[in-house]
Amino acid sequence: MTVIDANRMHEIETRYPEYFHRSFRQRFGGLMILIATLLYSLYAVWFFDLPKLFTEAHWERVGIYLSQWVSYDVQPEFRIEGDGSIDIRYPRFSPLGDNPHPDWLVNNPDGSITVSISGTSRNVTVSKSETIVTAHGISVPVDVSSGAPKVVGPVPGWMTVYDDNVLADLGFVGNVSISVDRVKIRKRFIGWANFIFDTQSSFFDKPVGEVVSLIVSGPRIKPDQSNLSLAFDDIWNNSEWQHGDVWTKLFQTIVMAFLGTLLGSLTAFPLAFLAARNITPNRLLNQILKRFFDFLRSVDMLIWALFLTRAFGPGPLAGSGAIFLTETGTLGKLYSEGLENIDNKPREGIKSTGAQTVLVHRYGIMPQIVPIFVSQTLYQWESNVRGATIIGAVGAGGIGLKLWEAMRTNANWENVAYMVILILIVVFIFDTASNALRHRLMGTKAH
Repeated sequence: MTVIDANRMHEIETRYPEYFHRSFRQRFGGLMILIATLLYSLYAVWFFDLPKLFTEAHWERVGIYLSQWVSYDVQPEFRIEGDGSIDIRYPRFSPLGDNPHPDWLVNNPDGSITVSISGTSRNVTVSKSETIVTAHGISVPVDVSSGAPKVVGPVPGWMTVYDDNVLADLGFVGNVSISVDRVKIRKRFIGWANFIFDTQSSFFDKPVGEVVSLIVSGPRIKPDQSNLSLAFDDIWNNSEWQHGDVWTKLFQTIVMAFLGTLLGSLTAFPLAFLAARNITPNRLLNQILKRFFDFLRSVDMLIWALFLTRAFGPGPLAGSGAIFLTETGTLGKLYSEGLENIDNKPREGIKSTGAQTVLVHRYGIMPQIVPIFVSQTLYQWESNVRGATIIGAVGAGGIGLKLWEAMRTNANWENVAYMVILILIVVFIFDTASNALRHRLMGTKAH
């Protein structure tokens, strides 16, 4: 065991004062940051009134919207006529087509109709005098023979009685609304209805094998068009899913992002040389261009899109212009800062040979900055694919506008899911390609 005397201790303290005489910030800096973070969190909770926000939020809508992303419903309506007969009606543009005969709807010998909501455990039997709802292991009759529907017996918790109707909530699989003269049923199915062929298609409701057989070797459905061409037209012009319009708008979004980023980089590149202090020794010009870059990028892309849609009208031109203005500012700043951080030795060496300014830039600067510039531009392009979707919602064209239209109806959430998945796939592809190109240019290995 080594014993350190007072003189040795004093010598160590003198040599390493930062360990023995730490400042107040060094001793309590971490604790102060922790306390400041805690105080700010409490302030944020008070400022945004988070307890009230969480208690009053409609959390049940999350489940409803998510379920509508992956399912669809059919809504038959049973009208009880004066002679006791039951007339079945479906909404216009029903997923089942114009003349549906679903196997989950059975006409009974006594004139009643039984609708299977979920197998045999949840079903509804409609007759002229009563409607019987079976769910959760019990059957609840609702008398509809008098002036208002009346539940016979105790009312279960999943059934709500109003003045003129009774609502039975059967969970995800659907619900039943019962009034005196009609019964409305909402039956939910997993999947996307008519995603390939809509109800107006000649191939609608045909088995897969029959469709393939018709396309490959079957007789022509339309004499002037092959079945393969007809099938493609029916898919591309699907009236419910609008594949052709969605894919066209998606391509517009990609083109908007590419064109805006390309024009922004081409404009920012020469301006960055004028804004860099070590390249252009003109302080006034440097400051003017840097403030110009700050102005362009401080105005959000969404705001530029709003301005340009006023000027040029809705469409991809406004979207491309918004990306162009934003990217000129962003890339101009990145490029100029990259130029200011280059190694001046190669540049000075080439300049000492008496080479012209263009050659000095070409051989003394470009080899240092091209990989960095291309990497930054690719990253911005990848980011702008996502940004182009957002600005499309304000009228700048592309799939963003299509997505906003589907969300605004509050009824086409399966179409929203379809477009969101397409956007995710495109972003993933561009992210992967951009990362691979950046790593290749920088000479690093992608992970």
